[in-house]
Amino acid sequence: MTKLRLAIVGAGPAGIYAADILLKAERKFEVSIDLFDHLPAPYGLVRYGVAPDHPRIKGIINALRDVLDRGDIRIFGNVRFGTDITLADLKKHYNAVIFATGAIKDADLDIPGIDAEGSFGAADFVSWYDGHPDFPREWPLDAASVAVLGNGNVALDVARVLAKHADDLLPTEIPANVYEGLKASPVTDVHVFGRRGPAQVKFTPLELRELGELNDVDMVVYDEDFDYDEASKTAIASNKQVMVIDRVLQSWRKRPSVNNAGGEASRRLHLHFWARPVEITKDADGRVASIITERTRPDGSGGVEGTGEMREIAVGQVYRAVGYFGSPLPDVPFDKRHGVIPNHEGQVVEKGSNERVPGVYATGWIKRGPVGLIGHTKSDAMETIRHLINDQASWWSPEDPSDEAIIALLAERQVAWTDLDGWHRLDEHEVALGAPHERERIKVVDRDEMVRVSRGE
Repeated sequence: MTKLRLAIVGAGPAGIYAADILLKAERKFEVSIDLFDHLPAPYGLVRYGVAPDHPRIKGIINALRDVLDRGDIRIFGNVRFGTDITLADLKKHYNAVIFATGAIKDADLDIPGIDAEGSFGAADFVSWYDGHPDFPREWPLDAASVAVLGNGNVALDVARVLAKHADDLLPTEIPANVYEGLKASPVTDVHVFGRRGPAQVKFTPLELRELGELNDVDMVVYDEDFDYDEASKTAIASNKQVMVIDRVLQSWRKRPSVNNAGGEASRRLHLHFWARPVEITKDADGRVASIITERTRPDGSGGVEGTGEMREIAVGQVYRAVGYFGSPLPDVPFDKRHGVIPNHEGQVVEKGSNERVPGVYATGWIKRGPVGLIGHTKSDAMETIRHLINDQASWWSPEDPSDEAIIALLAERQVAWTDLDGWHRLDEHEVALGAPHERERIKVVDRDEMVRVSRGE
């Protein structure tokens, strides 16, 4: 019986789902899967891209843990593709590879002043507050008024973390350095800008509701944004999700500004709709001074158009949450315009010629772009796996497909890789750090410490 030796690069939901689907699929060959990730711990954006106060969404980790804990997938963490292992190495030891490396960089926003000091990509801020080991420990939270650009879930996550009182994050797995940074923040006002109207937002009702539950934070919406056109009225009447979002927003229009003690809230979170960012102004030192937006309106065909009316709000920082973007991988085709690996239903193709690249596949955001929720990743992986199974004739013919070969290679290159037992050690260590403080866990941030704990050193 033929055996498929498969490498998967990326141990987030996309990579783990692909491995699980292949192992459960109807096939006429045995399967051996090695999962590689550049981080010492698995789960990708579920661990490093979801706000720490989202325990319900982070519950997806339990399902991913169940897959890994079966023991039929090997994990090699702290292994960087392109340096620790290469595509040539994978061809020597595997029949095929699936890239599931996601999209972790911020998409660009080409407006004047975007390069001002105090102007950030939301993805970097998310990586900071989630304790990503490859990002600085400090974050310059020094502005009383802050702008967040975007109307998706990431924008709401960033706005919520900025507006929320640090002590209210203590029950979560927030790292100590992040708590201290947020505790010292002077923020009083967070402004979220979206170029479309309330009936066209990209966030989910759950995310929106959570904003209204923040302690000592007033939700501010503006009556002028709710003069709905016919398309918006139709969307509200015909789409349950839009209807719920509208209901939440309408309730905030009538809600008084109070905190838990009955006084006026000390912080405000403003939602500005029909507002397209056009410029970030700078002060004499090159720092963010204000955000200028153009009032928009429906264009009659599902989009928006500018009205020419400009508005300016003084802010000290700007966070753009206008989407994520994929990163190129050494020796792998890449579409620079869309930030994805060019592919046909997960089968990687050469950029330009669309010629198939045998043995190379993609799944998740690096395949389709940063769209869809985590659940979409499963159907995405199924499509890729179906082609992998049917492409048996074009698999690679490795020189040494033995299980021991890749271990010997990493040892020879002195790569301090981590495995599943190592993740269990790190997991238990983080839980133990949190226990004295009655917290679920305290996340270890330093990469070297993560590796030492994982390897039992």
